[in-house]
Amino acid sequence: MREATARRVTRGVLIAATSISVLAVLLVLAALRNDHTINSDKGVATAEVLSAGALRSAVSFVTPDGVTHNPRLGVLYPTNLTAGQRIDVEYARADPDLVRVAGRDVRVAVVPAGSVIVVTWLVALPTLWIVRRRTVRAVA
Repeated sequence: MREATARRVTRGVLIAATSISVLAVLLVLAALRNDHTINSDKGVATAEVLSAGALRSAVSFVTPDGVTHNPRLGVLYPTNLTAGQRIDVEYARADPDLVRVAGRDVRVAVVPAGSVIVVTWLVALPTLWIVRRRTVRAVA
């Protein structure tokens, strides 16, 4: 492999792996910020799960002032929910669209984000090693 090509491939792999890692960390930081916002002005309600998915679940709940809320982006930490289920939720009273399943917090996001980082580098490092090895062979 030519050195110029090897440098481009190396740079691309490093940029991709680093970008994915940074995005995973930002995801956890955003979840931490959302949890802080909810905890600083927490309201609790019982919600009905309208639709359930692995990445997004829609819920509907009524706040103490009698207003029904159906958060546009769904509920945070939606794993293991089923449509029709009634669950307790915690929400930011100043922004009832920011809602999470009660008892769940940023810890739910740490393992998947960490797994993405580990898998990314488990792919990137051998790729970098192979590129380096082929470049050394071509030069020798």
